[in-house]
Amino acid sequence: MTRRARRLVTALLSCAAAVSVARAETPAVSIDVDATAAGLPLEPVWAFYGYDEVNYTTSPEGEALLRTLTAAHAAPVHVRTHFLFNTGDGTPALKWGSTDLYTEDSAGSPSYDYTLIDAIMDATTLAGAFPLAEIGFMPRALSTRPTPYENSSTYALDGGCFYPPRDYEAWARLVTSWATHVKDRYPNAESSWQWELWNEPDIGYWQGTLDEYARLYDYTEAALHAVFPGASLGGPAVASPEGSFLTEFLEHCATGTNVVTGQTGSRLDMVSFHAKGGVSITDGHVRMDLGNQLRLHRAGFEAVAASTTFARTPIVISEADPDGCAACPVRTAPQNAYRNSPAYGAYEMAMMKRTLDLATELGVNLRGVLTWAFTFPGSPYFAGYRALATNGIRLPVLNALQMLGSLRGARLPVASSGARPLNEILDGSVRGQPDIDALAAIDGERIQILVWHYHDDLVDAPPTTVTLHVAVPPAFAAHPSRAVRVTHTRVDDAHGDAFTVWVAQGRPEAPAAPELAALRAAMEPVVLDPDEVAPVVDGAVALSFELPRFGVSLLELTPPAGPAGAASPQNEAACSCRLAEPSRTPLPALLALSPAVAFTRRRRVTRTRRARHRSGEGTSPQ
Repeated sequence: MTRRARRLVTALLSCAAAVSVARAETPAVSIDVDATAAGLPLEPVWAFYGYDEVNYTTSPEGEALLRTLTAAHAAPVHVRTHFLFNTGDGTPALKWGSTDLYTEDSAGSPSYDYTLIDAIMDATTLAGAFPLAEIGFMPRALSTRPTPYENSSTYALDGGCFYPPRDYEAWARLVTSWATHVKDRYPNAESSWQWELWNEPDIGYWQGTLDEYARLYDYTEAALHAVFPGASLGGPAVASPEGSFLTEFLEHCATGTNVVTGQTGSRLDMVSFHAKGGVSITDGHVRMDLGNQLRLHRAGFEAVAASTTFARTPIVISEADPDGCAACPVRTAPQNAYRNSPAYGAYEMAMMKRTLDLATELGVNLRGVLTWAFTFPGSPYFAGYRALATNGIRLPVLNALQMLGSLRGARLPVASSGARPLNEILDGSVRGQPDIDALAAIDGERIQILVWHYHDDLVDAPPTTVTLHVAVPPAFAAHPSRAVRVTHTRVDDAHGDAFTVWVAQGRPEAPAAPELAALRAAMEPVVLDPDEVAPVVDGAVALSFELPRFGVSLLELTPPAGPAGAASPQNEAACSCRLAEPSRTPLPALLALSPAVAFTRRRRVTRTRRARHRSGEGTSPQ
């Protein structure tokens, strides 16, 4: 780092510290959960993932992460990728991919090669996941502008693969051929896969008009459903749901002329759009924008709700993320420093719940909210790409999503004194008091309560005392022990956060075996007081704990395993869920220091651990 950069970092640190000192301490929060209510089915909209680089799927890291994702969710996981139809030899590359599925000989006769695309779909399905098959992009031999075929640079969208086909009938035959092959190879594909046409045709991914996209959709729909009459096909996966493209496409499918059948309307089984929140550097620190992302969700929901024909058609937000460039590392985009932090996971928890609430409020049928993040094989450790893991080391966001993915059963009513009202977040995001809220579910004799502490500004803040009041079903209260067993799992800057350990190791570029072992141990969520037993008093359980800024806690309540159990020696009115001593020395929160930004916050430590550590993000050669 240059002398000038060091001076800038010092100034930004001072600014961030001043901002943090100025922040008022968050009042204690009370959260009420009614587990006696009937509840409503919990729709696991979060079991959707995706990424640009389709050929990362078959890498050892990719296959391992797919297995991790399916194991992390109680519901089936669907996976979406770009570039399934692209021409090329399958060499992995940033923001690019290929399968060489379709080529033509010198006489124009087509050839279908399923080798690479089979390997991708095999890796996905053998991991236990199901494809959300994004049909695209255009093979070189079918493109109206085949040369140059690849993009002019990593982040450009100007390649020939984004152009309409020169022959729509040939495109339809390609779709039919692949669908027929899928039907033979994967017998359950019709009922378990989902399908979508193209990606973001309202921007550079489609170098054609809306009418040409609608024509492509009609040909694709006819070809796919000729093979799979029960398949769920959707679109248009627009980048801007508030724009006119989505509405006009819905109008085409509702009342337009189908170019294949000549009849009115086109079958549309699912509506998709994308939404990105926005991340910036503000007053020397990273600032996220949950409110903006939710406004985009609302815009898409309102467009669908306004359609008489498709108002109740399932919706998949097939990319829903805090920012717009997964492949932009912290080295080139310092605002992306949130990605190695527990803040990413807390954002996802708050976003998912508020999206469910929005869908209910607007009366739409929400099927999925897809996280566009995966892994980037060959990149430096903790490089700051939008990823779930780095070189096989899980990031905190993956731990938070695992806890979210474990929720099952019926959704329970929750009332939190620390929750920011939905309209407040839509109007001004989370810039004043933090959002401390929860999702709760009950499945048989298991009550699950997911609690988070989120704020847009990634600055220093004290933890908040959270008290849970859980009204338990009669079966819990009637247990001879008059108690419940509590399992409290935590992700924060000192639990389930391998990044802090890597920084303490000196940020090694190639960690040695003992360092890797320490990182793997640190990447797991930590169970706090696994054998806690809390008394049931007047049909309810009270639990109290400290929740750090950006911390995420999962509390599971079950009847004690023993015939009588034993109440914990706590005050009978409340159980204090103490944080067990982690297997490593807890580090203070570590924020990315790049040449342009400092990202800092504080956590309480004991007198014997007063040393504070500063850290920097990994860098990328990109």
